[in-house]
Amino acid sequence: MPFSSVFLSSIVKNFNLETVYDSGDIDQRRICVADVTRPGLQLAGYYDHFGPDRIQVVGNMEHAFLEHLTARERKKSLMALFDKEIPALILTRNHEAHKELLEAAEEKCVPVFRTDEATSEFSSALVKYLKMELAPRVSMHGVLVEVNGEGILILGESGVGKSETALEIVKRGHRLIADDQVEIRKISDTTLVGSAPEVIRHLIEIRGIGILDVKELYGVSSVKPQEEIDFVINLEMWDEKKTYDRLGLSDETTEILGIKIPSITIPVGPGRNLAIIVEAAAINYRVKKMGYNAAKDLVARVFPEGNVQ
Repeated sequence: MPFSSVFLSSIVKNFNLETVYDSGDIDQRRICVADVTRPGLQLAGYYDHFGPDRIQVVGNMEHAFLEHLTARERKKSLMALFDKEIPALILTRNHEAHKELLEAAEEKCVPVFRTDEATSEFSSALVKYLKMELAPRVSMHGVLVEVNGEGILILGESGVGKSETALEIVKRGHRLIADDQVEIRKISDTTLVGSAPEVIRHLIEIRGIGILDVKELYGVSSVKPQEEIDFVINLEMWDEKKTYDRLGLSDETTEILGIKIPSITIPVGPGRNLAIIVEAAAINYRVKKMGYNAAKDLVARVFPEGNVQ
């Protein structure tokens, strides 16, 4: 699981931040913590349990506190904060930067930015962005599609028919997220989100034809930048010696980044329409989530007294 970080310049660009003081190195500064701090207590001199590697956000309360101080006290308070080598400070609600803040930023080489957003809204959006960018991640060989609102990750050996299945699924009105390589991020203890690497986004490879741009061929409604992974379908070549589940009573899972995702294994053989099977599997998964299981209902009909041998 690779170590994740995001460049400060990417945050500035993504949130359209105004640069108040440029330290000259925002393209090299990396943010590695998915959280921010409003340094009210720190400006008052309390630094126990302070995380200096977090972006500092100054809103109404912090700005009002600094206004209350004398120029000398303000400079001392800000120098103490910048002495902790914080990665950046962001002023919200278009607050003006005090002269002492700019002096401290220049002395300690700490970049300062400004936004007109409300503090709580901006902080929430920034934390959400950082959690996504810094989430544990893994790249898997497979295909990710959205079928009737469900994120379906299709896995299998090369040549088993994953891309062809995805193309047929798109033609049936569903959406492609990623083909060949799926970047998967763990954004919570129960949620995985998949996307395509930027260089191959919206592209799909079909042997004998080559590279196709799904967005150009089928329109913007045929693609999606990312999707939660709800269900995994493992495709494998039909093995005559293997016994496959015919009823669907067993609960199979595939573990990714420590999260177990419901899954099934579908054998691939001549004459099988995999797109229709995948579509049916996605719909059946949704129905199961709503509390109905056709296989269990059949067993209940055959064995009404529950005497299953």
